[in-house]
Amino acid sequence: MTVTSPTLDPRTAALLVLDCQPAILAALPGPEALLSRVADAVAVMRADGGTVAYVRLGFTEADWAAIPPANRTFSLFGERRLLHHEDPATDVHDRLAPEPGDIVVRKTRRGALSTTDLDRRLRDRGITTLVVAGLTTSGAVLSTVADAADRDYRLHVLSDGVADPDPRVHETLMTGVLPRLADIVDTAGLRSLLHGSRRR
Repeated sequence: MTVTSPTLDPRTAALLVLDCQPAILAALPGPEALLSRVADAVAVMRADGGTVAYVRLGFTEADWAAIPPANRTFSLFGERRLLHHEDPATDVHDRLAPEPGDIVVRKTRRGALSTTDLDRRLRDRGITTLVVAGLTTSGAVLSTVADAADRDYRLHVLSDGVADPDPRVHETLMTGVLPRLADIVDTAGLRSLLHGSRRR
């Protein structure tokens, strides 16, 4: 369900593209449709002068070594030496390739803000509104939205631009959890919000 929200000013908005990397997309059955919708959202945001920020998960040897055993998820990455930051499978997918002027950051935990300088870089550009897309609903999307809400960003989640390997978890989060923190909008709705700002 799409929730109606006020117009979105592209001068103060950023589209966050989370973890759209071949290694992570491989967990989804048929990710091509998702990639197409996220690519559409990227094109709309760029066309209206908004910021596009890419967040990718990847580790150096030092990052792996710094993960404590108590971290249930990421200790496995360290033990198995998964997602080395120079592995092409950790690059942003070719269909969503960053362009000059975009923000690109590398993270080492779920959320986009906690282990990167993304918050500072967004604030430096006067960004106060985030539109969140990418993977996974129960991982990077949930963590990023919760953290960004605590940092007082105005938030939107792109309903047809996020996905999770577990459809039931995805549905629960999209209908029962994320709407408490963010407006839920699809790619068509994003276009309307941006164009509505033009008419003001």
